[in-house]
Amino acid sequence: MELDEYQKLAIKAARFEIADTEGRIISLLGLAGEVGELSTEFKKQIRDGKSYKIFKNKVIEELGDILWYLASISSVEGLSLESIAKANLKKIESRTPQRNSDVRASVNLLDDSFPPEEQIPRVFDVAFVEKVDRGNLTYIQTMVDGKEFGNPLRDNHYEDDGYRYHDIFHFSFAAILGWSPVVRKFFQRKRVSNPVTDEVEDGGRAIVIDEAISALVFEYAKKHSYLEDIDTIDFSLLRTIKELTSHLEVSVRTHCQWERAILIGFEIWREIKDKKVGKVHCDLISGDIRIVN
Repeated sequence: MELDEYQKLAIKAARFEIADTEGRIISLLGLAGEVGELSTEFKKQIRDGKSYKIFKNKVIEELGDILWYLASISSVEGLSLESIAKANLKKIESRTPQRNSDVRASVNLLDDSFPPEEQIPRVFDVAFVEKVDRGNLTYIQTMVDGKEFGNPLRDNHYEDDGYRYHDIFHFSFAAILGWSPVVRKFFQRKRVSNPVTDEVEDGGRAIVIDEAISALVFEYAKKHSYLEDIDTIDFSLLRTIKELTSHLEVSVRTHCQWERAILIGFEIWREIKDKKVGKVHCDLISGDIRIVN
């Protein structure tokens, strides 16, 4: 049976007017109540164990009631269960690693169609060196292939939280997603051959978004032990990142690819922060970034 067919048949049994405010309230309260009933069945099964022989039948019954109220709420809002299920599957697929497209996100690099001089370098090494200035303030000097890359970076914070190493995240975005307006700017690889791309994808607003994502992820990580021993990121954060980049070329990258870029970036960040020095190898062709000796 198709979900939309079930929805049409199920709603015929409604004893209230689906389309009005009362229908919305009844449907929401009914769903909450049925979820509670389902929880009660699991409580009984945990308490009574194998002696609770009708457990599976009761679960089927309660899940069926939940499905009915889902159909009711969908009808109240003028939605179809079929479209909701398809949207959910799309979301799940975006969160699930695929053999090729998600493990090697950069097989089709976003700037492949541009001249080599306007492409982010495909392979390069980045060194992070911690130094102290005359005011006894710590800063990081980033070196790319032996040359100074960008300006010295500080934490810009009352606490020593290591944000001065945050360029690691931009390099991780570049290597794994094939995207980072910040990295592109410092390599002087803006795509000036296409004025629209140059303005929208490589311009100031995109750079601010790149920096904002770095700061947003960092604040999230601070509350989660800087992602140590963590292999998944809250979907709400990934959804926010996707919303921030929805008008940019990187929107083709999935939630899972963003998650990988963030987790690997912080794995490298933790090690280099502890050692206060380190070199990273970035390979956009293989979609990889790693620490090297």
